[in-house]
Amino acid sequence: MTYKLEREIPIEEGYDIIVAGGGPAGSAAAICAARLGAKVLLVEATGCLGGMATSGLVCAFDPMGNGERALVQGFMGELVETLYERDFMAPGIDPGNWRKHFHRWSQFRAEGLKLILDEMAQQAGVEVRFFTKVIDAQVSQDSSEVTGVVIHNIDGYSYIKAKKYIDGTGDAVLAALCGVPYLEAGRDTPIPMPSTLTALFAGIDWSKPGPSFQNPKGVELLEKEFEAGMFEQCDRHFVGLSKVGETVGYMNGGHIFNLVATNNKSLSEGMVTGRRIVPQYQAFLKKYSPNSENIELVTTGALMGVRESRRIVGEYELNLDDYLARRQFPDQIGVFNKSLDVHMYDCSREEYDRLIAEFNITGRLKEGECFGIPYGIIVPKGFNNLWVAGRCASSDIKVNGSIRVMPAAGMMGQAAGTAAVQCLKSGKAARDVDTAELVTTLRASGAYLPQEALSSQMTVN
Repeated sequence: MTYKLEREIPIEEGYDIIVAGGGPAGSAAAICAARLGAKVLLVEATGCLGGMATSGLVCAFDPMGNGERALVQGFMGELVETLYERDFMAPGIDPGNWRKHFHRWSQFRAEGLKLILDEMAQQAGVEVRFFTKVIDAQVSQDSSEVTGVVIHNIDGYSYIKAKKYIDGTGDAVLAALCGVPYLEAGRDTPIPMPSTLTALFAGIDWSKPGPSFQNPKGVELLEKEFEAGMFEQCDRHFVGLSKVGETVGYMNGGHIFNLVATNNKSLSEGMVTGRRIVPQYQAFLKKYSPNSENIELVTTGALMGVRESRRIVGEYELNLDDYLARRQFPDQIGVFNKSLDVHMYDCSREEYDRLIAEFNITGRLKEGECFGIPYGIIVPKGFNNLWVAGRCASSDIKVNGSIRVMPAAGMMGQAAGTAAVQCLKSGKAARDVDTAELVTTLRASGAYLPQEALSSQMTVN
């Protein structure tokens, strides 16, 4: 049975660009587009910007350098430097983590990031509507143009028209509503990559050692406590705590297997499971980590840490061969160096060994190396005025394991916002953007794009 819903709702106009989702990708897209003169509306389902970095409590940016230099610059570089200047990075953080070092994470304080993103959006002139979701979209008869979106919040429904649209939802929500083809999570494997509900802890004495559990002895301890009944599953992949305050740490640990992020029932059950798992790790840390004798659970994330969701079919699909070849593209809008980080699909020892080998050996680039992120992966195939940015970009699952993270999402967001403004001015479709001009504009905004040869056309499959 179905129920037909009919409403007369107000129509709003006057926006150049609508951005759905205010995570690292959507925030970068909205702020960078507004800085270039566009009138931008940013709609965000939660009460703050930052997405997984704030509501999700994933309080560390993945590697931004390759051992020789900073790769992730532009908007994301500005954001991290501002966090550092305002004392919102973790105590004692080494700026070399994002300016140069190889495969280092950069921890930060989530509340500081919320404040800075608010300020950046306000200064750029972005109109932000919190607690708002895009729930429907209208496309042209030939399915090449988005003509409007329906949003919903406490005020009710509104239909909003803009000239360009950017999907920064992470789950390709807007793109899916528009009919963009996509790959579901689990298409490359029997089941989706697991999610994690992150948590903040207090009472940690950082003057005492916090042992690594990613070694044979640590794995033996995890197995031992599983057998003793401390854990409900034998999850061997646990990285421990990361320092984000004088006595505060965040834990990105504990996998929730078989969670389908685009299914509400599965997502809801996953949140309950995540909240049940976190205290199990608290007890483990209290028992085995000298710095956690007085550990207290402060809170779990308000967002599930989803690693694999929809991935759109774009004008180009970035693939494992590109990654392993360290391929550089004339139209690349970012370069990156992070390992392939495809988490275990189950609790078997074989999956754990595969993850560790892939992350540390077979799927890791060397110092000084990088691969390019081409413009075509953020352009849904066949669409004129729609872009995506973040983990829902067009790639195979192996490469998605590298580029699904916040620094790469921020680079894609900046490129999407910049390309949208370029299309506003030129009248061209997203797939017809002069990518040489796009790269030049991104470079002028501080992005590191080392390709020598440029092209007016994007790379396609």
